[in-house]
Amino acid sequence: MGSIIRAAAVVISGFVLVGFAFFAVDELDRGSKTQQRALANELQGGSDDLATAPSDAGDEAAREAANSGPREVLDDVNDVLLAPFVDLVDSQDAWVARGVPTILALLLYGLGFGFLANLLPKPRAHGEDWRDARF
Repeated sequence: MGSIIRAAAVVISGFVLVGFAFFAVDELDRGSKTQQRALANELQGGSDDLATAPSDAGDEAAREAANSGPREVLDDVNDVLLAPFVDLVDSQDAWVARGVPTILALLLYGLGFGFLANLLPKPRAHGEDWRDARF
């Protein structure tokens, strides 16, 4: 039973880590495009007023349109895994709003399930009789 829980902890932690990696890549791309727009706007002599991110990170329809099928499945699984921790963070910063639930999920699913798996009794190896031990 412990090996099943340990395997589940590894798989769940993998989903959480890959989901955060995709989030980080998207945020870095969004930041790069924002800087490019700011530079282009400054070179053209326009105002410094910039548009913010195109849509809210929680907008499911926009995310489905932008992502491929497997990526959307990964994002949906990640949304379910992070759901217990999302309400614990109240921040306007996307990195904090996503990073803190990711860390809490890794602590619970990875560390917690791994610890639980280690607490469960392990099957005994049935070997020779203890009285026949050779030194």
